[in-house]
Amino acid sequence: MTKNNMSLGPILIGIAGTSLDERSRQQLLHPAVGGVVLFARNFASAEQLQQLVEAIHQIREPRLLVCIDQEGGRVQRLRQGFTALPPLGILGQLWQQDQMLAADYAYRHGRVMAGEMLSLGIDLSFAPVLDLNRGSCVIGDRSFSESVEAVSDLGSHYLAG
Repeated sequence: MTKNNMSLGPILIGIAGTSLDERSRQQLLHPAVGGVVLFARNFASAEQLQQLVEAIHQIREPRLLVCIDQEGGRVQRLRQGFTALPPLGILGQLWQQDQMLAADYAYRHGRVMAGEMLSLGIDLSFAPVLDLNRGSCVIGDRSFSESVEAVSDLGSHYLAG
C-alpha cells in the first residue's frame, strides 16, 4: 500500500474493531484526522494490537498518532498480558506517609506503562491525570491527590519514568 502524503489534522478518532476495515481506512485518510484513540474493543492480543498499530502508522505520512488511556486502576484499557497498574490515587496516599517512596513508585509506574505501550508502537498514553482530586466521581482515584504539591511532585516523577 502506498502511503498518502498529507498533513495531520487536529481530530483523534476511534475505530470499531481489532483490525482496519475499508471504512476505517477511509476515515483515517480524512484531512481533519490526526490520530486514533484505542480502546479495549480494539484489543484481542498484544500481537494483534501491534499489527493494528503498524497498519494505522502505514496509512499516511506523516504517520497518524496512536493513543490510549493506560493510566491504571479503572482506566486501564489493556489488561490481559499487561502489568496490572494501580490507580494513581494510591501513590498520593503513600505520598502522605513517605514522599521519597511514593516518588519512586510514581517513576516506576510511569516507566512500566510507557515501556509496555512503546513495545506495541503506541505513541501516547493519556496519563498521568494531573487534575486535583476535589471530589469528582469522574476523576476520583485517577488523580494522585487533592494536594497541588503532591500532584506536581508525583506527576514529575511519573513523567520521568
